[in-house]
Amino acid sequence: MSLSLQYIRKIALENLISTINKTMKTKLPPVEDVFGSRVRVKILKTLAQCEELTISLLIKMTKTNHIAAKKHLDYLKQVGLVQEKKFGRIAIFRYRIEDMKARSFAKFIQIWESPIE
Repeated sequence: MSLSLQYIRKIALENLISTINKTMKTKLPPVEDVFGSRVRVKILKTLAQCEELTISLLIKMTKTNHIAAKKHLDYLKQVGLVQEKKFGRIAIFRYRIEDMKARSFAKFIQIWESPIE
């Protein structure tokens, strides 16, 4: 293996480690900020139960307006609990169940909403 190839691999590995460290240091806002809005919790709960919805369906199901829904969805995307997929003019919002915190919230909702035994 040539010296330049070793150097390139070393730099690539250092960049990868740096990116991972930055990602791990990124903090989520406090839980009271994420769940501090009734509308935001309704949106999260609805998405956790349905997995994917358009904003129109989300608005109907949560009985909120477009501006509030969009504001909260933007925040939830920024926090990493929701992902937006675009298909032309149609936007689908997806609950990121692969995220540990999102999965934990979905499980909490499932437990909370189930009948008491």
